[in-house]
Amino acid sequence: MKIVTWNVNGIRARQAQVHELLTAEEPDIVCLQEIKATPNQVPELLVSPEGYWCYWHGGGGYSGVALLVRRAFAPDRPSFSHPSFDHEERIVVADVQGFRVASVYVPNGGKDYEAKLRFLDALAAWAADTTETAETKHAARALVICGDLNVAREDRDVHPKERKPNQIGRRSDERAQLNRLFDAGLADLGRVLDPDNDNLFTFWAPWRNLRQRNIGWRIDYILASPRLAARAVAAESRREFGTSDHAPVIIGFKQA
Repeated sequence: MKIVTWNVNGIRARQAQVHELLTAEEPDIVCLQEIKATPNQVPELLVSPEGYWCYWHGGGGYSGVALLVRRAFAPDRPSFSHPSFDHEERIVVADVQGFRVASVYVPNGGKDYEAKLRFLDALAAWAADTTETAETKHAARALVICGDLNVAREDRDVHPKERKPNQIGRRSDERAQLNRLFDAGLADLGRVLDPDNDNLFTFWAPWRNLRQRNIGWRIDYILASPRLAARAVAAESRREFGTSDHAPVIIGFKQA
């Protein structure tokens, strides 16, 4: 199994790159964030690419998220939904092949920091309930959360040249909320599979050649509950791919 998450920062500008990623990687699950378009604003082949079940949640001038599941991986259309706390089209969920996967775009907090904390709080509570149901009560699903969570987990997840005092994305209260996802039993697969890499970043501000110089942040994650985390074997942040200010993050899993 292969999962990709990518903040495309505008699907209309990145539609050819999404097709390129699907063709080259053949991922089983694709989570997209900041699509910034409704389905009727993008070509039909992107709304429903060949070989994939798709769910587009939100768009237009706002962020929006999407979730694609390869039909060869899930012959029957997955059940797509979004939790009740999602008031801004920031999370879409699919139940597929015995587990639950979510594509998430956490508010960056620059305009309304308290709204960011509320969203992280609700996401952590939802994850705890979901993983408890899946892991403790032995239901036929585990949990994967993918996306732009807009919080750097540790200081080393921000390049030293990008760190500033009291910086949104690095504050203790938002990190505490993010850590509740790990308290719920989820593993940070990018870090688990690349534990000693202090230059592992997924986002670069689009100026001063920061991307080329790899002066960035690690704020895009794939998190998994224990049964799935134990199967993760490879992780990659594709800094060289595409023109978004975020890189696709790819995790490969061995068969159960």
